[in-house]
Amino acid sequence: MTERTPRYAASALLDCARQLLVRAGLAEPLAGDVADVLLEGDLLGHDTHGLALLAPYLGEIERGAMRREGSHRVVSERAAVATWDGRRLPGQWLTRRAVDAAIERARTYGTGTVVVRRSHHIGCLAAYLPRATEQGLVVLLACSDPNAASVAPFGGTRAFVTPNPIAFGFPTAADPVLIDISASLTTNGMSARLRRQGRRFSHPWLIDANGHATDDPAVLFADPPGTILPLGGLEAGHKGYGLALIIEALTAGLSGFGRADPKEGWGATVFVQALDPAAFGGASDFIRQAEWLREACRSNPPRPGVDRVRMPGERGLARRREQLANGVALNADIVTALAPWAEKFGVALPAAL
Repeated sequence: MTERTPRYAASALLDCARQLLVRAGLAEPLAGDVADVLLEGDLLGHDTHGLALLAPYLGEIERGAMRREGSHRVVSERAAVATWDGRRLPGQWLTRRAVDAAIERARTYGTGTVVVRRSHHIGCLAAYLPRATEQGLVVLLACSDPNAASVAPFGGTRAFVTPNPIAFGFPTAADPVLIDISASLTTNGMSARLRRQGRRFSHPWLIDANGHATDDPAVLFADPPGTILPLGGLEAGHKGYGLALIIEALTAGLSGFGRADPKEGWGATVFVQALDPAAFGGASDFIRQAEWLREACRSNPPRPGVDRVRMPGERGLARRREQLANGVALNADIVTALAPWAEKFGVALPAAL
């Protein structure tokens, strides 16, 4: 019999995360955003980019690698665009502010773009999309970490970028479409989790230092290290490679800060763009087109072994509703990692339901 994954009340998890962050020294408004976005990652099913990040974040705060208070600095600004220096503030706080600023500009100019350099890690990208789609807007979000590299260029064997996630959200007449993918076949977070658990991937999504495909995440920690394959793998990885370069141009290129600069520690360079359909072909016609797409996808005859075609984000939003009602399922590793911090700061971990 498979052991049941413990579940916890979402409100209790949120309160616990906020308390831990505040007692670690993070200013309360910043701690609130970090906790909210991390929990949203778990609610949507992105559990390597949810509360699994809380313990590492607490370590970053303790070491002074994440700024505890303050605000961003405006580097440049024009009517519809802005570039910020995040000054290594929490990525969740910065990215929420960037999405809001992009939305405000889009309401006036039809489009708004904010690029943030020197942010700390931002977590799950899908967690930010409803902030725009709930207002009837289209949103594009991408990020890269100039401090790290784990993905080789197509045809190469040495890492040059991170998995480089990109997310896109747009409204429909019902649930929004929420796309959250990366330019690589898997993520650093999942690779690290499987290695800790002594497990392998279900497919050969990595290569060792000699360029041989493997399903063993341990190759990323070898000397010399292997790398994660770009989206498309050995056969069509030129597509993920191209996508990774686009993301580097949108983040590091536009922000003026990235891999060509000295490393500052775990973090992110972020691109956010919001678009208002009302400024283009019209909001109602946008929804009409979106509904046609949704119906065409969901009514498409499924291939063998697939029950039905789903829209991107559909499963995540359903999981979110279910977990809000019945408790959030947390990987045991997360609670284990938080236990020493809870003891240190005198915060009670939530009891399983």
